[in-house]
Amino acid sequence: MGIRKTVFFVAALIVCGSVFAQQKITNFGVIDTERVYAAFSHNSARMKNYEKAQSDVQAELDRRTEEIRSIQAKIQEAQELNLSDDVKKYQNELRTKAAALKTYKDSKEKELASMKKSLSQNDEFYKKLNSTLRRIAENEGLSMILNVDNNQFILWYSPAVDITDKVIDALSR
Repeated sequence: MGIRKTVFFVAALIVCGSVFAQQKITNFGVIDTERVYAAFSHNSARMKNYEKAQSDVQAELDRRTEEIRSIQAKIQEAQELNLSDDVKKYQNELRTKAAALKTYKDSKEKELASMKKSLSQNDEFYKKLNSTLRRIAENEGLSMILNVDNNQFILWYSPAVDITDKVIDALSR
C-alpha cells in the first residue's frame, strides 16, 4: 500500500511538473525601433542621439577589439619564429590596449547609462513608447520584446512576432 501511494505521488508530481513547464513558455515579440522613430522623428531626437552614441561606442569597441586580435596574432607569429623580444614588446602593447579598452568600456557604459536614465525620466515620447510596449506585451502574452534594429544577435525571426506596426498604430492614437 505504501508503494502505491509513492507511485501515485510521483506520477502526480510528473503531471504537475509538465503542466507548470507548459505554462512557462516564453513568448517573444520584436520591434524595429528605427521604424518607430522614423514615424515619430519629431518626438524622438533625444532618443536618436542616445542610440547614435550607443552605436558610436559599439563601433569604437569593435575597432579596439580588432586591434587587440591583431596584436594577439602578432604575438603568436613572433612566438612561432622564436622572436622573444618581439613577443615581449607585443605582450606589453597587448596589456596596454586591453587596459585602455576596459577603461573606455567602463567609462562609456556609465555615460550611456546616465543618458538612458535621463531619457527615461524626462522624455515623454520614451515614456509613452515604454508604456505602449508594456501594454502590447501584456495584451499579447509576451514575456520579452527584442529590438531588431542594428542587433547582431537576432539571426532570424518570424514576421508573425513583429509588433512594430502595432506600436506605431498605438502611439499614433
